[in-house]
Amino acid sequence: QVQLVESGGGSVQAGGTLRLSCAASGGTNMCMGWFRQAPGKEREGVAAIATGRGTTYYADSVKGRFTISPDNAKNTVALQMNSLEVDDSAMYYCAADWLPLGACQSLSASNFRYWGQGTQVTVSS
Repeated sequence: QVQLVESGGGSVQAGGTLRLSCAASGGTNMCMGWFRQAPGKEREGVAAIATGRGTTYYADSVKGRFTISPDNAKNTVALQMNSLEVDDSAMYYCAADWLPLGACQSLSASNFRYWGQGTQVTVSS
């Protein structure tokens, strides 16, 4: 059974930084992704990494600002978020599954079976 635990959310002013972490147990060499959902909006993919290869994928809205990276020794994936904007405010969820690279790249929530409980990110102006 794969279990995911997120940490690192919080409140920050626009232009600030936050770092989220997702610790995984029960699985390795998975596609691990970060998704977010704001009130009244659909869940959207932010970034993903094929941990076995180290290949990363990003939504256009966060390219150049967010970085997803693995800590394989700890089976953890981090999301470094820089230059945060008010529109980045949302509940952020970690997800994981064994996926082909194309499915990992798609950043589609429907491809992932395993989810963390979520961590809130609030960016104020």
